[in-house]
Amino acid sequence: MSQQDQTPAVEETLIEFPTNFPIKVMGESHVDFTVEITRIIQGHWPEFDTHLIEMRGSSNGKYTSLTCTVYVVSKPQLDDIYRSLTSHPMVKVVL
Repeated sequence: MSQQDQTPAVEETLIEFPTNFPIKVMGESHVDFTVEITRIIQGHWPEFDTHLIEMRGSSNGKYTSLTCTVYVVSKPQLDDIYRSLTSHPMVKVVL
């Protein structure tokens, strides 16, 4: 095995950590949507609060879009937040 094969793979990212990172979460409008998204993010960043959320409804009111600015210190932490959000049944899209 060459020395090159022994070097661990490094995930490259254009994001410099730590940073405040906006995540857009979209789902059907529901009274508990913001509460659920906040709970998920607080599982990864306990200091997160609803003052860091911008909310928009669709023109017909069927969907809600939340832009949540989260403080992340690493790519794995950001990836974990994305995985948690995308696996929630109320969430349709995470950008």
